[in-house]
Amino acid sequence: MKIIKLDAIDSTNSFLKDLSVKSKVDDFTVVVTSSQTLGRGQMNTKWESEAGKNLTFSVFIKLEKLHIEAQTYLNFAIAVSLFEALSKYELPKLAVKWPNDILSDRKKICGILIENSLKGFYIESSVVGIGVNVNQDYFTEALPNAVSIKNIINEELDLDTVLKSIIENLKKNIVLLKEKKFSLLEEQYLQVLYKKNVPSMFKNTQNVIFMGKIIGVNTSNGKLQIAFEDETISEFDLKEVSFL
Repeated sequence: MKIIKLDAIDSTNSFLKDLSVKSKVDDFTVVVTSSQTLGRGQMNTKWESEAGKNLTFSVFIKLEKLHIEAQTYLNFAIAVSLFEALSKYELPKLAVKWPNDILSDRKKICGILIENSLKGFYIESSVVGIGVNVNQDYFTEALPNAVSIKNIINEELDLDTVLKSIIENLKKNIVLLKEKKFSLLEEQYLQVLYKKNVPSMFKNTQNVIFMGKIIGVNTSNGKLQIAFEDETISEFDLKEVSFL
């Protein structure tokens, strides 16, 4: 594993993607920075992190022509890896919020951004951006649902140790992905999926509030499956539904 450490950068994902275009990049090359000025989340949202307090990094993963139809399993593998790495800190009510945020007691502790390089019908590689709130003490009012590991366990952690644990879990689960252990990855993901089989309130893009329960994820398109009281099932894409 090659680790590139930068004091500051606009985006580790952008840096690593550019590097992979210009030169040969080894599998599981990691770019980590103390300060990321233009960190990105899902759907172009911004990821904020106090310099030197948290983990902001990207990982280059070679996928040996993973069929594009299996990209949901890639998400499963990455989300489960982060869940497993953070579970060692005994964080309360740790869960994966679809598609791949990591929550502790309903507050966001980790975000993930996956950007794939395609060739035909195959994913040749991925750049996986990961932000983990580790040692940050305070979050702005703009982030009322953010929390750090230190906030919860009242202990400052070594960032390199946390990074190493995450990469070890990523390597393990990417092996499962390459071996096409898709059912196992899906099972592991659904076991830790936030609010699965729990009646909950949701809101759609038309601001309509409804009751339903998450029953799974459509593995062909990655959409969230929600069952209604009348036993019908609807599927929702990213940003098409939110929790209340």
